Amino acid sequence: MKPRLKYQNVFNKILSVLCAFACVSSYPAIADEFHQSLIDSPSYIATVVIFVGVLVIMGWAIISLRRSRQHLRHSQQLLKSTLEGSGDILWDWNIVTGEVVRINDERHSQPTRVEAHTFPPNRARIHPQDLPTVESLIRAHLAQKTVFFEASYRMLDEQGQWRWVLDRGKVVEKNAQLQPVRMTGTVKDIHDIKTTEQRLNLFATCVENLTDAMVIYDSEFNLIDTNPAFTQLFGLSRAHHHGHPFSLPGHTVQRSDAIKKSIAQAHHVQHELNMPVITGQTLCMELGIDKVLDQEGNVEYYIMVFSDLSERKNAEQALNDLSNQDSLTRLANRNQFFADLDVLMEKDNQHAVLVMDLDNFKKINDSLGHQLGDKLLIKLAQRLVERKRSQDSFYRLGGDEFALVMRGTNDIHTITATSKEFLKTIATPFRMLGHELAITASIGIVLSPEDGMTPQVLLKNADTAMYHAKQQGNRYLFFNDAMNHAAVKRLQIENLMRFGLKKDHFEVFYQPKMDIKTGEIAGMEALVRFITPKKGLISPGVFIPIAEETGQIIEIGEVVLRKACADVKKWRDMGLFNQRVAVNLSAKQFALADLTLRIDTILTQTQLPASALELEITEGTVMDNPEHAIAIMHALVDKGIHLAMDDFGTGYSSLSYLKRFPLHTLKIDRAFIVDMENERGKNMVDSIITMAQNLGLHVVAEGVEEIEQLQQLQKLGCETMQGYYYSKPLSSEQFEAFLGKHIKDKSQGQHLSLVQ
Repeated sequence: MKPRLKYQNVFNKILSVLCAFACVSSYPAIADEFHQSLIDSPSYIATVVIFVGVLVIMGWAIISLRRSRQHLRHSQQLLKSTLEGSGDILWDWNIVTGEVVRINDERHSQPTRVEAHTFPPNRARIHPQDLPTVESLIRAHLAQKTVFFEASYRMLDEQGQWRWVLDRGKVVEKNAQLQPVRMTGTVKDIHDIKTTEQRLNLFATCVENLTDAMVIYDSEFNLIDTNPAFTQLFGLSRAHHHGHPFSLPGHTVQRSDAIKKSIAQAHHVQHELNMPVITGQTLCMELGIDKVLDQEGNVEYYIMVFSDLSERKNAEQALNDLSNQDSLTRLANRNQFFADLDVLMEKDNQHAVLVMDLDNFKKINDSLGHQLGDKLLIKLAQRLVERKRSQDSFYRLGGDEFALVMRGTNDIHTITATSKEFLKTIATPFRMLGHELAITASIGIVLSPEDGMTPQVLLKNADTAMYHAKQQGNRYLFFNDAMNHAAVKRLQIENLMRFGLKKDHFEVFYQPKMDIKTGEIAGMEALVRFITPKKGLISPGVFIPIAEETGQIIEIGEVVLRKACADVKKWRDMGLFNQRVAVNLSAKQFALADLTLRIDTILTQTQLPASALELEITEGTVMDNPEHAIAIMHALVDKGIHLAMDDFGTGYSSLSYLKRFPLHTLKIDRAFIVDMENERGKNMVDSIITMAQNLGLHVVAEGVEEIEQLQQLQKLGCETMQGYYYSKPLSSEQFEAFLGKHIKDKSQGQHLSLVQ
């Protein structure tokens, strides 16, 4: 075989492989034709070499293209990641077709097409107030008036809320006539930035319009900025003050340094200063200083605010003058009394305080009116001021209570002489509007420092002494320890009762009334018990007198009546009890103008029949005003309520009135029952029983504790007894059990007679 032919065969094989690699899959016919032309070509070897070179170049181009495509895909992925990370939306708008492509937009993940005339293409999501501005800016850019389009506006988000966005874009393609056909841009959510900007603008506006002067210093106390109020107050321009070190007009450098040191120890300080201002006045000002710290906790700025206190100080002074003077009598008032006494006691001198209260002054107000009463107080104050020593001070503490502070003396003779003079002056009749008014007073006296180390203690002790003097009236008393002990105890009980009424610490106990002959339950008496969480049971003999004096007995009485009526209604419904419950009526309750209405209300609320209620009234209560009492008693009886006279024989009721009282029951006081040990006492009880029976009254002996007393009462014809001999007062739960046992014993035929 010839060499040429040998090489030709080798090249043919190479050409076949190359052609197959390059074209066989797509264009086999062309490959065969090309192959044959090469074989027939006279420059066969050269052609082969050229073709191989072309194929090498093509291979390199294909590899480069693949690399470019990979790089493009990487760039696209990087762009997408960047957009997703930034939260920005990339948009591409075909202006001719209206098609809009959005990338990283959760609401529009696919290309959307809008009408070509819709302008701008997202107008449905733009706030109506912002739309004109956006349209104007886009048109300006499309008209090549701006390099790019940029607009901030409110756009509707996926939740239907308006959020601020920054929309930026640019025309990226034009047609042959240089008209824009494609525009690309981004939308960035700037809602938080915009909100912060608005807040900052608001704060800046507030600072600029603040009436108080504000100034900002750096960490070295060099002035950075001020508001207009500062320059208006202290003069010169903002630029003039810039960079100046901290100083206080009208004050020394030492004072300024002291204030700088004070803020070093705290986050906020306040100082009250008198400072000259541009008008030439010196104003009382409050300087407030606050620190502004950086993230590391270091001081970055100091903010100082100067507030004018002049008007407030003037108002405070006027109010202070007003608050220290009694508006009616023009005397110094209670506030001034304490202030003056404070000053006196600091001097460690001896002083005396006289506290005086008019006796029964309320009757003048009630009968002649408050206007006349006020005029009387004015005239009285004028009289007493004229009779005091020049060094002493006279005060109106309130109402009809006055005080005299005698300075620099503890001399008993001087104090008593003054007290007598004042009592005499007060008792001298006043002639006013055709009336001659005679009043008296009671005076309590304390000595400083013996009777108290503070004004409050002195006044309290003087009130205590005055309270004891008032028990007799028109007299003066010096304070002593016994008074204080009694007053403290009384105050404690009074406070306990007030708290007990709020917390329902008053309970009702029941003591049965027993028929002496039959042993049947003839009724019961409701008795109040005051049981406190800490003090335990407080005796009625202790708290009832105080309650009557303070008027708290009215509320306590209503509590007892309401609870007793509710319990009896329950026991009647259970079939345990069909008698009456007796409830004590205090003198203050009996004097109430709406007494019958109050009782009616309680009976209605508890649904207890009036016939099941008995009210016990003492002799002293009805004899204060017998005619009025008779009218009230008839009103109660007309409603079906029974009436009993309690503690009979201890008062001063006359037989003539006793016959007129519409009573049903007479209760013999325990003192007479105890006194039956002697013949005289027994005869007294016998007389009471006989008189009551002659008047048609039922008789109840209370306080029966021994069998001998019971036997004598039976012989004297007494029908009903009440006392510890049969039962002590029982709680509502205990009394309910007592009623049940009584019915059970009766049903079993057990003997119920009290006297064996």
